[in-house]
Amino acid sequence: MHRGPLITGLKGLVLAVLLLGQALSWTGCDGAPSLTIAGAYFPAWLLCAVIAVLVAVLIRVLMVATGLANFIPYQLAVCCSGGIIVASVLWHFWVGH
Repeated sequence: MHRGPLITGLKGLVLAVLLLGQALSWTGCDGAPSLTIAGAYFPAWLLCAVIAVLVAVLIRVLMVATGLANFIPYQLAVCCSGGIIVASVLWHFWVGH
């Protein structure tokens, strides 16, 4: 049983798919979104990350203040998930095209 042409054809197909994926992903590379704070440029993802941390801390404070911290397991995961959700929504509406 000779598999040479089959493997060569499969390698060519995989190579073509990978090259097409790279070419399509390069279309969004027109520069990093940034904002000016006090005359310096900061990347937009940094502001989204800071807001995510602040939201996670706020969720933790609210959980402790309302007593939910006694009933909710995996509180770190809950707080981080809330922060990530808020940061993702902010990123989508602010930077998304």
